[in-house]
Amino acid sequence: MTVAAAPALRRLPPGRYRFSGVVRSEWTKLRSVRSTLWCLVATVVLGIGIGILATSSQASHWRHADFIDKALFDPTSISLTGLLFGQLAMGVLGGLTVSAEYGSGSIRASFAAVPRRPVILAAKAIVFGVVALVVTEAVSFTAFFVGQAILSGSTPTATLAQHEVLRAVIGGGLFLTVLGLMALGLAAIIRHTAGTITTFVGILLILPLVVSAFPASIGHPIGRYLPATIGSAMTSTTSEGAHDQFLPAFPFWHGFAILCAYAVGTLVIGGVLMIRRDP
Repeated sequence: MTVAAAPALRRLPPGRYRFSGVVRSEWTKLRSVRSTLWCLVATVVLGIGIGILATSSQASHWRHADFIDKALFDPTSISLTGLLFGQLAMGVLGGLTVSAEYGSGSIRASFAAVPRRPVILAAKAIVFGVVALVVTEAVSFTAFFVGQAILSGSTPTATLAQHEVLRAVIGGGLFLTVLGLMALGLAAIIRHTAGTITTFVGILLILPLVVSAFPASIGHPIGRYLPATIGSAMTSTTSEGAHDQFLPAFPFWHGFAILCAYAVGTLVIGGVLMIRRDP
């Protein structure tokens, strides 16, 4: 038995590890904690449930809507309304993927097993990104189909074959996934769960309110760079999005690139701080 096992033991020098092993370890961590399940359930419930409420409300009030509301009506965006609430649950999960280990102190064991800090952060980002993308895309498509079924017979509806509709539905999952990665990077920077969630919520919800208080000449140029504005445009079939019809938004791929830059920026800063700051 010892002879047979010897070649396998010689595959890696003592004290070395493969990146695939680190990824498997992070996958085990993510799926073994209750917070992962609860955050994913919250994403599903909010993403689909609020979409059902929004489309039901539109269907019941369509007859009494004025001309402007009917002209600006976007059935795709309405059915994806819940994703703008599910982003909070996905952000919490992304933050907990890192901050929970700092809170419990188990991050020391991870650093002892894998001394290269960026490798751990990259593995966490990959595992979370894959899980988040699968779940959020499933939620986005489900919310779309359920929403269109509710709107059918009462209001105009959309199909995936129509212009920009498939892009908006896929964009909903991409938006939530990248936001979660940004929260993961924030957690690597802040290292505290409450601080990470507070910062994330402030960027998503408080910052738009602050910017909206500025004069239009200042608020509009700044507001189009906010994640909330970008997400609204990504889940809409129009370039302006549903967040604010009078606030110019970036086209889909431009906005998505900016959002990815935010996520990459926080991850890079978090990785650098892991090297310089953590023991």
